[in-house]
Amino acid sequence: QVQLVESGGGLVQAGGSLRLSCAASGRTFNRYTMAWFRQAPGKEREFVATMSWFGGNTYYADSVKGLFTISRDNAKNTVYLQMISLQPEDTAVYYCAAGEYGAPRGPRSGNEVAYWGQGTQVTVSS
Repeated sequence: QVQLVESGGGLVQAGGSLRLSCAASGRTFNRYTMAWFRQAPGKEREFVATMSWFGGNTYYADSVKGLFTISRDNAKNTVYLQMISLQPEDTAVYYCAAGEYGAPRGPRSGNEVAYWGQGTQVTVSS
């Protein structure tokens, strides 16, 4: 069982940056692949970024490639999402997610997610 708690969301002006954090419970955090998803108002939840359990492999949605960076610190049981050059279209609730224990790759769709966080709101003003 993994519990995920996001933090770091807030209001930022267009062009600004934010770093989201996701603290995970459990002693075997380092064997879970991790990901970030987001859901904008009136839209379906969408994939943002994912990372393998050992941190070596990352994969991004085309819309955030080069602007967002996913990373993890297994010693702190924490995964991060660094976001730069934020735009109003990045406004959404951002969710941390964990894949199945020991999965070979990180989740890229909701049906590959085993655990969800509660979400953190990111609002980008123009």
